[in-house]
Amino acid sequence: MTTQILNGKVLTPNGWVENGSVLIKDSTISDVLNHSRRVAAADHVIDAEGGYVLPGGIDIHVHGGGGRDFMETDEEAFLTAVKAHRAHGTTSILPTLSSSTTEMIQDAAATCEKLMRDPMNGILGLHLEGPYFNIKMAGAQMPEIIRNPDPKEYIPLVERFSCIRRWDAAPELPGTEEFGRFLRSKSVVAAIAHTAANYEDVERAYEAGFNLGTHFYNAMTSVHKEGIYRRAGTVEAIYLNDGINVEMICDGIHVPPLVLREIYKFKRPERIALITDALACAASDSDTAFDPRVIIEDGVCKLADRSALAGSIATMDRLIRVCVLQAGLPVEDVSRMASETPARIMGVYDRKGSIQQGKDADIMIFDKDINLTNVIQMGREVEVSRDTNC
Repeated sequence: MTTQILNGKVLTPNGWVENGSVLIKDSTISDVLNHSRRVAAADHVIDAEGGYVLPGGIDIHVHGGGGRDFMETDEEAFLTAVKAHRAHGTTSILPTLSSSTTEMIQDAAATCEKLMRDPMNGILGLHLEGPYFNIKMAGAQMPEIIRNPDPKEYIPLVERFSCIRRWDAAPELPGTEEFGRFLRSKSVVAAIAHTAANYEDVERAYEAGFNLGTHFYNAMTSVHKEGIYRRAGTVEAIYLNDGINVEMICDGIHVPPLVLREIYKFKRPERIALITDALACAASDSDTAFDPRVIIEDGVCKLADRSALAGSIATMDRLIRVCVLQAGLPVEDVSRMASETPARIMGVYDRKGSIQQGKDADIMIFDKDINLTNVIQMGREVEVSRDTNC
């Protein structure tokens, strides 16, 4: 089947194609045209009506959606959450587990590997957010599960399950450098998270293989006082290291729009990935969180005692709207942060993350007011949710 998207402002790696077209053959982009005349081969036409035609969103940190959490570990939960986020523009996804037991990781990894056999599911692998964290920076992570890196645990897991593509840890813990070097040897992304690491800790972690800062500014220290002196924190250390990428939860709450602009100014789009960090209640009619410790209030998830943020209810379209409409960032750079940069971080830019001939036909279309109008995933048109939540 051949689909043509026409009358769009098409974003390509070489810039905008005004009043352009995208041709899709089955699940692949077959051509990008600099006109909007219907081609004879087109079986199906999508009129972008002058809107933005962007590569599909790639969410590399998301815990659930549609009322289901990836920690449930079963196929139905995985597919329900994936489908819920797909309706909001996420065409590729990295399911995320909060700090978990070894048994839970094994169960989720087995499900993930099975579902990854079908590329139409859009699952890129499994992301383990913990359990190797600083207990003082646990946030919404379950403290009773948090522990130090243990090679007797992580080596068998990574060697058994090829779907484990990313693992987060706190650099100041004993054994983290060895953990990072092992992950790097297996081409697994190592990320800095839930940490009180100082500059030296971050530099050692970077040398060991850690090249990503998890939900930047959240669950990490920034400049602070120790006695009468001020000390740089994890945030400043990551800013000063040009080789470390960062994630931004762009719901407008976890990181205020003004700070989003600050991160954008210093790290630039090629080092920033937009993430939802969404919980099960995202893209859902439910106002109840999967975790009984969590409440939904003021458009965000919090621990019930209101001591910490606990994740978001954001979706990909909301991230883009916040960045463009509230932080005032250019659409083309926001698109790179939603698609190209996460694709590069996860090593899939050869097939995802941009609108180019030969790549997977993963596409989002937004109108001129930055409302999501169409989603195409692997060449299939997806029913779009009209709830922007922004």
